[in-house]
Amino acid sequence: MRPPCDRIRPEYRTELGFPLSRLGEGGSPHSRADLGEGHVLSSSHHAAQHADVVIVGAGVAGLAAAQHLIAAGVTVTVLEAAEDTGGRMATEHADGFRLDRVGQLLNTSYTELDRTPGLAALVLRSFAPGVLVHAEGRQLRAGALTPARALASGSFDQARLSAYLGRISALPADRILARPERTAAQALRTRGMGSTLRPLLSALLHDPDLTTSSRVADLALRTFARGRLAVPEGGAATLPRLLAAGLPPGTVRTGVRVRSVATNLVTTEDHGDFACRSLVLATGARAAAGLLPGLRVPAFHEVTAIHHATAAPLPWDGSLLLDGDPRRPVAHTAVMSAVDPTRAPAGRSLVTTTVLGPPPPVRAVASRLARLYDTATRDWELLAVHHTPEAVPAMPPPYDLRRPVRVLAGLYVCGDHRDANTVQGALHSARRAAGAVLRDFGIRLPAGAGDALPAVA
Repeated sequence: MRPPCDRIRPEYRTELGFPLSRLGEGGSPHSRADLGEGHVLSSSHHAAQHADVVIVGAGVAGLAAAQHLIAAGVTVTVLEAAEDTGGRMATEHADGFRLDRVGQLLNTSYTELDRTPGLAALVLRSFAPGVLVHAEGRQLRAGALTPARALASGSFDQARLSAYLGRISALPADRILARPERTAAQALRTRGMGSTLRPLLSALLHDPDLTTSSRVADLALRTFARGRLAVPEGGAATLPRLLAAGLPPGTVRTGVRVRSVATNLVTTEDHGDFACRSLVLATGARAAAGLLPGLRVPAFHEVTAIHHATAAPLPWDGSLLLDGDPRRPVAHTAVMSAVDPTRAPAGRSLVTTTVLGPPPPVRAVASRLARLYDTATRDWELLAVHHTPEAVPAMPPPYDLRRPVRVLAGLYVCGDHRDANTVQGALHSARRAAGAVLRDFGIRLPAGAGDALPAVA
């Protein structure tokens, strides 16, 4: 018999409001005795709609979990309701331009990019060091200089910021997690560097009001200080495309809408049933709660990505430009073709602007961009406006960066809503979920697979 409801992890007793015993009908707990030679749980004569593990959701977390499980010899089927993989890491192609729907920023210090199978061919294109902050009619580079060089440049504020980033980059994660927790805005008021840190944190956290946990904010600054902001070459969709391409043919099935789930069976609307030994829910938080009633749905930060094309190349050095005026619609902007030349056809520039909220009037954005870039924008061509209401799960205090991924033996949940709300967090939650599955299957985990301390936010 599967573990009864009262033996479910305590964290889920408060998060789930219904008995979970109905999710697993019959069967016995997974043990090492279930495993054949080589830890392959399903033989080739099984029906096409059977796998050891069914993963619902082919976003970054679901595909990464599939990579980890298949690397351990487990058979996997990934079901995705959309017609393509990637979830929010989607890229639209238009007239030779590559336009990200959300425009998530990565960091070269993301450890999960190296720890996730299938991403060896990923190329990151880095922004110029630090960021540019436009404030009071001036542009100041922040986070790129040592304290001594910043002070020599005549900027006391830059020197203070550089010293602060240097200190936080050297702190162990557990030291940061031991700090008192409040909102990032409350913590910022005590540090006296709001004019620079506020726009930077807003960009890193997708949170204009800085309601995020101060511990999460400090981890985000630690990550920023340890690496360079970057994007995948060719667009955000490159990352999930690499993950999907590295899976055995037929592993991922798109256009399959799931109707109900149990630990040993997934029922779809039009594609029949999929039998399994375990189920991993790797959808967004709201879709996961729809399949697992009672699962907590967080608040979200909405994001609007606005893409413009210029008729001629725009001289720019690949910096991320932050708007230091919170009253303005723009959070940050960049000439993305200067960062990643594959995103625009030869002879033209792609300017991508992020608004942390609903789409503002197009003219207001163009007017602000003219001020930020100190150039006329009348001839810029508006390529696309992508609004994502639930772009990023919110992380208010108190926030647990390692929310449980194992509900009970045979049922697991992963995604950026179980971890940090970044690509790093999604990948890390996938590795945690895959590790929980393998432990329940009795498969020995690789060294270091079960790290408990947060990876960078």
